[in-house]
Amino acid sequence: MKIPFLRDGPERAPRMINASILRSSFERRGLLIGAVQGGVGVLLALRLGYLAIAENEKYRLESESNRVNLTLVPPRRGWILDRNGAPLASNRADFRVDLIPERLVDADATIDRLGQLLSLEPARIADIKDKVSTARGFQPVEVASGLGYEQFAALSVRLPDLPGVVPQRGFSRFYPTASSVGHLIGYVGPASAEEYEKDPNPLLITPGYKIGKDGLEKQFEKSLRGVPGARRVEVTAGGRIVRDLETREDVQGQPIRLTIDGPLQDYAARRIGLESGSVVVMDCRTGDLLCMASMPSFDPNSFSDGIGGVEYAMLRDDERVPLRNKVLKGLYPPGSTVKPMVSMAFMQAGIDPNETVFCGGGLQVGNRRFGCWNRRGHGAVDMAKGIYQSCDVYFYAMAQRIGMDPIAAMARRCGMGQEFPLPVTSQFFGTVPDPAWKMKKWGREWQAFDTVNATIGQGYMLSSPLQLAVMASRLATGKHVMPRLTLDTKPQGFDKIDFPAEQVEYVRKAMSDVVNGPGTAGRARLPIDGTLMAGKTGTAQVVSLSISNGKSGPWKYRDHGLFIFFAPYDNPRYAGAVVIEHGGGSGAAYPIARDVMTFMFDPAKGLEALAALEAGWGGTAQQRLEARYAAYAAERGASVSRPPRREEEIFDRVEAEARRAATQPEAIADEVIAPRPEANPSGTPPGSPAPAPATAPAAPAPAPSAAEISE
Repeated sequence: MKIPFLRDGPERAPRMINASILRSSFERRGLLIGAVQGGVGVLLALRLGYLAIAENEKYRLESESNRVNLTLVPPRRGWILDRNGAPLASNRADFRVDLIPERLVDADATIDRLGQLLSLEPARIADIKDKVSTARGFQPVEVASGLGYEQFAALSVRLPDLPGVVPQRGFSRFYPTASSVGHLIGYVGPASAEEYEKDPNPLLITPGYKIGKDGLEKQFEKSLRGVPGARRVEVTAGGRIVRDLETREDVQGQPIRLTIDGPLQDYAARRIGLESGSVVVMDCRTGDLLCMASMPSFDPNSFSDGIGGVEYAMLRDDERVPLRNKVLKGLYPPGSTVKPMVSMAFMQAGIDPNETVFCGGGLQVGNRRFGCWNRRGHGAVDMAKGIYQSCDVYFYAMAQRIGMDPIAAMARRCGMGQEFPLPVTSQFFGTVPDPAWKMKKWGREWQAFDTVNATIGQGYMLSSPLQLAVMASRLATGKHVMPRLTLDTKPQGFDKIDFPAEQVEYVRKAMSDVVNGPGTAGRARLPIDGTLMAGKTGTAQVVSLSISNGKSGPWKYRDHGLFIFFAPYDNPRYAGAVVIEHGGGSGAAYPIARDVMTFMFDPAKGLEALAALEAGWGGTAQQRLEARYAAYAAERGASVSRPPRREEEIFDRVEAEARRAATQPEAIADEVIAPRPEANPSGTPPGSPAPAPATAPAAPAPAPSAAEISE
């Protein structure tokens, strides 16, 4: 249909289309399409070239990863060795099983199945389920270690039905002397989520890998860690291993050589027996810490395997606090063990050691009467007698003359109130009170009775067993002995003479008379001809007389027993301290020092005495710990509450409790302290054989009779 009004000109004739026009149009279109196709081809070629050349490494690795699995091999930790090269912490080959939570299909069913295959206890199964439910998906959870080959093989053949289960051969940490080194060495465990976030190293989430969690294991983590190895295996699309391609061996961590004497450490830990306390022994010539035993303790092998709820509950509920390192984090009033140090302060202040004070059983200071432990009095007392008979009145009188500041200064020179440069996670350094300290802490003026209490190691004065051992070594040598814990640390302080030789000799002789003369620790004499030990007893009151007499009643209200010592007397080689918590007095401490020193000079005789004691105690410390656990587990079973999610929480709680316990004596710091009998002064002539060791923990010594004192 034509529409006339739309026409704007004459009508054109229709265009003629012939073969030439069609051919030309086709060629143009073909050229355009060819150009487009050629461009696409060039782009594809360029892309293929880019992938083949520029991205070659990336896709070669991805292709290789589809065919090959690369896994890290956890490195073997470096050994921790004693001074003689014997292992305190080593590695042993074993079979182990871990779980990867994010790979589990039915966690409870898998864990129950593993419990059947590995014969796990119900409490252990409950612990594993609890850990899996709270662990990060990538964080491996240990099921069992130290498996036999039959158990490992039985599990390995069932792996297709147990997704998320990772059995492997490897090395686990092993502590040969177990609880004897628990506090000193610490333990290892899988890295927590928080630790991985701080150090996102793939090694930390490798199944079977553990890091140091406490003690020296934690302190020397970087040195002990080592370099991981790697294993390449060819696998099918389903992940089945076809063949091993290459293995790069791990590099074991560096060994750490300690100054600790392994046999002595084990002996001292066992000799503490049923008591709660610590033993520290130093080499006076080098400052080497030969022994740092704290008991009761825990088995680091159990912690390294992942402590269960039952064992943790047993340790947590024990009033003797086996999780606390009493050497470094136990603070106690030092009691009369400070009297040799105070005597050095007297002589430095110009007091003649031959000057006497009459002891009639007490001394009036202001409106208060302060008694001596010997209520009948010691008569005329010079400095030496004040030390070996532990006469309190002598020290009351002389301290009033010179004041507290010189005594506090001497205490610090002897190591009290000081923190030592040791590779430990933390240490408490106690209190050396003086007028400035009291004003700053309490906002009150220093009083005469504060000096009296501090002079006999009570009041606000607090010290650790390590500090007491350092004090003993400095009194014995007259030098500024500094403790060291690793053999690659240079000895310090031996070029510095702290005290005049004649004053050192005077105090040394008086401390010898404590043990070998008419002193308060005659039963501490060494049963070794020609070897004399010197020392000083101490009994520390922890609660007021209205609560306890210090000898009986609830355990936590009894007096602490302390003893510092060195031997041989005439040429000091070893010095140390024994502190027995709530032992009822010094009579609980010095027999331990006697036996420890006997072991140092005559191991056979020391072991003979220990064997007799352990027969009455029910076995070694480790045997008793295992028996306690078995009885506790049988009684409580899996009904106990779970341990904290993070191991750090356990020791944070322990440290907080230790700080609270250290403040206990402050409650009686302003009271009149009633000194306790130090022990039974012995009238046996020097050189007589020491009494045979008892077969049970030493009972608190009764107050000496008039006859004993007159001897």
